[in-house]
Amino acid sequence: MDREVLRPYVRRLIILSVGTFVVVFVMLEIFFLFQKETSDRPPQVVELTIPAGTAARIDAGEPVPSIPEELVFVLGDELLVNNEDVAGHELGPLLIPPGSSASLLMDSAENYSVTCSFLPSRYLGLDVREPFTWEIRLIGLGAATPVTIVLLFLYSLIVFPMNTPKDKSLSV
Repeated sequence: MDREVLRPYVRRLIILSVGTFVVVFVMLEIFFLFQKETSDRPPQVVELTIPAGTAARIDAGEPVPSIPEELVFVLGDELLVNNEDVAGHELGPLLIPPGSSASLLMDSAENYSVTCSFLPSRYLGLDVREPFTWEIRLIGLGAATPVTIVLLFLYSLIVFPMNTPKDKSLSV
């Protein structure tokens, strides 16, 4: 095939590739920006304090305002539960006597619903997420960009067909 015939196709493909790369990169960064506060940090110790009087409030059917219904963690976080109540409490596999503390390592990225004795619902949601690293961002960019380029290139050929020079030797 003649190079002159291919040149407009290659030029269009290059322009679409650069444009698509920029658009996909910006869109992914906007997505990561929304996730940044919960997942873009190194693992840390997250403390949860069970205040005094919690057992009495739960027995009365009242919520404990300082304890959320769901917690979000990054893979590798450690949940440290401090029990300041006069009664013992449990959280999943942890039994926490009065005046003591226990910890739970978040070593698997999943959504958990664990039993707990310090919420009226008797369940606490634990959302363990993988941290957003540059490697994950590059994987997302590498997965989304090529497919988008191909689809936009094919779509552009349908919507804006190329005006290629006709071969005069094939004319009748």
